[in-house]
Amino acid sequence: MTTDDTDYYLIDADLSAGVRALRDRVRGFVDTEVLPVIDDYWDRADFPFALIPGLAELGVAGYSAKGPGCPELSPLETGIVIRELARGDGSVTTFMGVQSGLAMGTIALLGDDEQKQRWLPSMAALERIGAFALTEPEHGSDAVRLETTARRDGGDWVLDGAKRWIGNASFADVVVVWARDTADGRVGAFVVEKDPEHGHPEGYSAELITGKIGKRAVWQPDVTLDGVRVPAANRLPGARSFHDASRVLATTRGGAAWESLGHAMAAFETALAYTARREQFGRPIAGYQLVQRTLAGMLAEVVTMQLWCVRMAELQERGEWTGPMASLAKMHHARRARQVCLDARDLLGGNGLLIEHQVARHLTDMEVVHTYEGTDHVQSLIVGRDLTGLSAFS
Repeated sequence: MTTDDTDYYLIDADLSAGVRALRDRVRGFVDTEVLPVIDDYWDRADFPFALIPGLAELGVAGYSAKGPGCPELSPLETGIVIRELARGDGSVTTFMGVQSGLAMGTIALLGDDEQKQRWLPSMAALERIGAFALTEPEHGSDAVRLETTARRDGGDWVLDGAKRWIGNASFADVVVVWARDTADGRVGAFVVEKDPEHGHPEGYSAELITGKIGKRAVWQPDVTLDGVRVPAANRLPGARSFHDASRVLATTRGGAAWESLGHAMAAFETALAYTARREQFGRPIAGYQLVQRTLAGMLAEVVTMQLWCVRMAELQERGEWTGPMASLAKMHHARRARQVCLDARDLLGGNGLLIEHQVARHLTDMEVVHTYEGTDHVQSLIVGRDLTGLSAFS
């Protein structure tokens, strides 16, 4: 069975020629440039800087942003890009998600025209790398209670605090920092820029978090802000409360659903091919009833996720996509993709423990997806509040 044959409900078969061409372009890059090298980077927990020029040539950076230099892809095109990157590797997907959805997406949504022109074109070309600093050491799911502060001092803002799990932040040129104004308590977004000659500004430091079991090839450091000065022109005027951060996250949670689909598709396709060639007791294990039952169950989950994602793109295109919808999609897809990857690892037996067979990498990367952009439990509470009108959390 080929990759196209696994399009069981002919979803990709109904894509327009332009979307299929985009899919094939990203898939070709993943197959020829990412997969041959990513296991080594992942094993060493090293970031694949060598892949950035090829990613830039794809012309998809800033896929969910609207503004100068951005590709301005449709929601469906954006999802297909994320899915195809995830079919290759979660670390590369996260790098591009931080760049395109979080950093560029925030500037495009909440910045003014001058700020968009100043940052977005070079970020779309991957000439400047972005980061998004919201999560804190003591505030993950309850990021609304963030403690990082910003105080006005003449023509600057001064930032103090700590952030955690901030992808790309150790080498990013543009870091969107969310902080609370000491004067009025309102939450805002401030862009910390790295000087080409002198590096990050005084008081900014980043220390890599080590020992991760998943997404090992993307760097997610702890960030310390100790009196970091930011020009007043670097405050994003559209960021006036935590609600504005939530608007950005509602978009990226949809991306997490597409990413989960990509991991699940890769795990299923790997397991299907492996069971067809792996022989036990004198014949391929794909011929055994328990294996076929497992494969059929995995495929059912993959098809379900595919259908959800296409519907999600339709609702986004129509402007009817909501935050609780995003939470439901993220919750469902993270759960189901995690199980598909686990089933694939089981079908591969002992070989499923080796990253050379890819499934272990997708499985542990899904452990990360299951947590970021809001944990499974938090997403369920957001949906529960929407259903009942009663909040189970503050």
